[in-house]
Amino acid sequence: MEHSLDQDQKATPAAVAQSGNGTESGAGQRIADLLVKAGHITAEQLQYATRVQSKLPTARTLISVLQELHFVTAELVRDTLRANALSVPLGALLVELGYLHESDLKTALALQAEKPGRKLGQILIEAHLLKEDDLVDVLSFQLGFEHLSPPAFRPDPEFFRLAPVIWFRKRECIPLERRDSAILVAFADPMDRRQVDSVRKLFGTDIIVGIARSEEIHQTLNRIEDARTRHTSLQANESLIVQFVNDLITDAADADVSDIHIEPAKDHLGIRFRKDGVLLKHKELALDMVPPLTSRIKIMASVDIAEKRRHQDGRILFEYRGNPLDIRVSSYGTIYGEAIVMRLLNNRNQLFDIRDIGMAPRISDRYVEDALDSPSGVVIITGPTGSGKTTTLYASVQYLNKPETSIITAEDPVEYVIDGISQCSINPKINVTFEDTLKHMVRQDPDVMVIGEIRDQFSAETAIQAALTGHKVLTTFHTEDSIGGLLRLLNMNIEAFLISSTVISVLAQRLVRRLCQHCAEDQHLTPQQIRRLGYEPREAHDLIFKIGRGCSRCRYRGYSGRIAIFELLVLNEVVKDAIIARKTSYEIRRISTESTGLVTLLEDAIYKGAEGLTSFDEIIRQIPRLAKPRPIGELRQHLGGI
Repeated sequence: MEHSLDQDQKATPAAVAQSGNGTESGAGQRIADLLVKAGHITAEQLQYATRVQSKLPTARTLISVLQELHFVTAELVRDTLRANALSVPLGALLVELGYLHESDLKTALALQAEKPGRKLGQILIEAHLLKEDDLVDVLSFQLGFEHLSPPAFRPDPEFFRLAPVIWFRKRECIPLERRDSAILVAFADPMDRRQVDSVRKLFGTDIIVGIARSEEIHQTLNRIEDARTRHTSLQANESLIVQFVNDLITDAADADVSDIHIEPAKDHLGIRFRKDGVLLKHKELALDMVPPLTSRIKIMASVDIAEKRRHQDGRILFEYRGNPLDIRVSSYGTIYGEAIVMRLLNNRNQLFDIRDIGMAPRISDRYVEDALDSPSGVVIITGPTGSGKTTTLYASVQYLNKPETSIITAEDPVEYVIDGISQCSINPKINVTFEDTLKHMVRQDPDVMVIGEIRDQFSAETAIQAALTGHKVLTTFHTEDSIGGLLRLLNMNIEAFLISSTVISVLAQRLVRRLCQHCAEDQHLTPQQIRRLGYEPREAHDLIFKIGRGCSRCRYRGYSGRIAIFELLVLNEVVKDAIIARKTSYEIRRISTESTGLVTLLEDAIYKGAEGLTSFDEIIRQIPRLAKPRPIGELRQHLGGI
């Protein structure tokens, strides 16, 4: 039987979206009263939490205070709400439960004022302020409907003999299963009485109304439609597949995307773009698209299209707006088919000047004077994949590129073409291997050698030997931080005295998203956030970061572009002695901090966060926290201005 609904007690999503919103509407108090009534907390505990809330320096919701005091858990709160329908404004409820920040709610309400008639929940999702899963979860226990996941069901084909799939798609609903004498139906908006009544008339029987994400309803309907039609017109028309792949690559290049992910799932084919280091959903296609799409990409990449079990790598040279775009392709066999990742390597239009890559002035001066201007030695740029090492490497090469200097490179592949230097792109298919190229580099009488990456002991030894014979060597390495670069060389069985006598500098880096300067606003860090940065609350109680609230200029993501975080280690005599003595990474880092003015990745990130360039969340997501940071005032002295 359909769940009964008392309109006087339960608010519809539309009504909720139009009503008042602030957290002062009493949402927290009403939830707390339910918790007391259910016996989960005592009246004394509630009074204590209310007093604590009133004395906090930063605004906190009553429910978050109750959780912080360990009086209740988030799951207990949700269970209580499911058992007791609560009629409060949706915005206030989302803020109280911690799904939404109050400033986010203000942003959404401002957008709603610009678009009269739009529901608040829909605006929150479109502006990327709230996940649809969270919204549906809150509505389900606010309105009393069961939260359903349509992809987990296998609807009876008999349901769709009464009406075509398009009929359900227009009404954003789907019948899922029989429960006794009733049919369970998931609706995107279960409060739309007209749609519910039309479904009831269609089946001529009782229905149980549930709530589900609109996207999941459409996904499941697409799956059913695909099963009924067996194949799509795209699959039948090869020319459309070719055009689709070309358009996909062009769209990615236009959007300055670094990677394209094509991922088959249980009931659909997902396509995501990596932009500014974060994966964003681009499209979803029917499963029938998997074979023709993967075959087309594998043909373009010159790999075996008949081999579907083994992982393969290939390369595409794509004509993009009159210029060649180098794309590396990786296919990976999964249980649902082949996942393909395409990396767009040279989708860049300019080289950066070494002074413009985001180093603080004093770090930039030291890197140029103590590393790049040194007559010989090894300069290592280190960091994980996607940390911007190549950009820094090429900026360094551009600085050194002078008429009186001979520069030669071994790269896999060449990502920027620079006039005046000899660049070699590794190609094992024609026996131009990394090892063979390194052997021949020294015979070209170079002043500067650029080794794209230290991969193994052989390439490490080549770099060391070249530096011993008076060459300057620039290279990259995959390690966690600058000290890790030195320790990894030791683990490659390179003698400590050789490292100390040839390596002049190690530059570690990361990329974090830059806050949108049009919608960034102050964020007072909580004591817990301050501790996660490595401080005690009393040491950084006045530390203020910024947070991006989202606007039309950043597509409501709060970020626009990326900035680099750096850690520069310059090896002086004290540090060299520590390496020869094979001291621990902790000891080498302490010595470097005291004797060379080393500023760690975390410290540079905190400094740039305090300057409003990036956010607390980005620092936690991307930056290793290996040692306690120094006070922000001391960091400003070491780094200067940006």
